[in-house]
Amino acid sequence: MVLQAIDFDWRGAEAEYRRAVELAPEDSQAKQRLGYMLATLGDMDHAISLTRDALAIDPLNAVWHLWLGRYLAGHGRVDDGIVAIRKAIELQPNAAGYYYQLTILELQRGDVAAALDSAQHERAGIFKDIAVALANQAGSDPEAAAASLKAMIDRYGNGVAFQIAQAYAIGGNADSTFEWLDRAWTNRDVGVLYLLYDPFVTRYRSDPRFGAFCRKAGLPSPAS
Repeated sequence: MVLQAIDFDWRGAEAEYRRAVELAPEDSQAKQRLGYMLATLGDMDHAISLTRDALAIDPLNAVWHLWLGRYLAGHGRVDDGIVAIRKAIELQPNAAGYYYQLTILELQRGDVAAALDSAQHERAGIFKDIAVALANQAGSDPEAAAASLKAMIDRYGNGVAFQIAQAYAIGGNADSTFEWLDRAWTNRDVGVLYLLYDPFVTRYRSDPRFGAFCRKAGLPSPAS
């Protein structure tokens, strides 16, 4: 990731990635990185196209299948996204974070049982703890939802502020969603990069606070 992306200079990063593709049009990594940045800016069509181009050159890159799945889901093609993520898991069955990403798409599809199952398949550690907490927020056990969310906050706190905002969004708590979203921005949490195609926080895109946050973060707002 170029320095501008690390500094949350979205347009500067986009310009650098575009330049990289111009200089090396057959470089699969350059295409994938430009797609990653365009997804951050809400341009899912081009993110999907560029990632497919990258995979045409490097079809066994599991990480790129993973992100293709996220982009497809962000474009409303959740079932296609799940297929892509399962391909990533097939290529790297023991990789951390893949079942966590699958959990998110299963929740987006509305299949809580499948989401809980995917969360349990994630390898032990931070990704599993987050996946379980997110899935529980949509489940039928309020005690499990509260306990897993508390555990996530206690263990990881502001290090996963964006994911905590996601959890509150799943649970329908708008005030806490925006409180933790603001913390994510203050902490320069990389989760902010996924805001515009996140299926949970974007449930509040009609809330004035969502547009205000986008403007503060320099991202395209719903009105634009």
